[in-house]
Amino acid sequence: MVTTSQVLIGAHDIVKSFAGFRALDGVNFGVREGSVHAVIGPNGAGKSTLLGVLSGFVPATSGQVTIADVDTTRLDAASIARMGVVRSFQISSIFPHASAIENVKIALQARSRLSWQMIAPARASDVFDVAAASALAAVGIEGDRATPAANLAYGKKRALELAIAIAQEPKVLLLDEPTAGMGAEDIEKTIALIGSIARARTVVLVEHNLRAVEHLCDRVTVLARGKVLAEGSYDEVRGDERVIEAYLGGTAH
Repeated sequence: MVTTSQVLIGAHDIVKSFAGFRALDGVNFGVREGSVHAVIGPNGAGKSTLLGVLSGFVPATSGQVTIADVDTTRLDAASIARMGVVRSFQISSIFPHASAIENVKIALQARSRLSWQMIAPARASDVFDVAAASALAAVGIEGDRATPAANLAYGKKRALELAIAIAQEPKVLLLDEPTAGMGAEDIEKTIALIGSIARARTVVLVEHNLRAVEHLCDRVTVLARGKVLAEGSYDEVRGDERVIEAYLGGTAH
């Protein structure tokens, strides 16, 4: 896994308030280019809110976000996506009645000039066939290309979401709980899959499954009550008494 000292994504004194409640309270951290960086913490720590701020879906109340030294704090999600930052969500965003390959093609079309055309030829999206099929193959579900997304097993639905994300050729992939709700077998497959696709890009990973964090991540930031509690390698944060108290239930894993 390529890791450099260059900080690609920076969060600087980020505050996000909702009706007076501070979901993020002065968060500072940096993500090195080419790394896999985990954000972990107990429920309500502000992890998903932080991803929202980084990706432009949630405006920060104060503070600054930088991506490749560009101030993106006030940019919307579409503008940040055009910079190569793609986010996946905890809640499935796929179209249930469209086939797997159609879901990928819809995402590709939305980012192309075709999305601006009121009337396009019926087969206009065929230009995305090769790219969409390649993305499905990359996540191991090319055999399900014609299957309606609603009929896919849960693990394959999450794989489809990753296919949609990587088909857009992101420089940065923000993953929100990619193993949530999975059984042990699907978790292992997803860990391997993320490890594979992370070789060519920077990944910020919000994840509760500590096995995934241990095996995938170069660096870990621990949030608690909207603040950075600890940061370091997996082994470093695992042994931190503050983390054990706040996140691991009082027992080191």
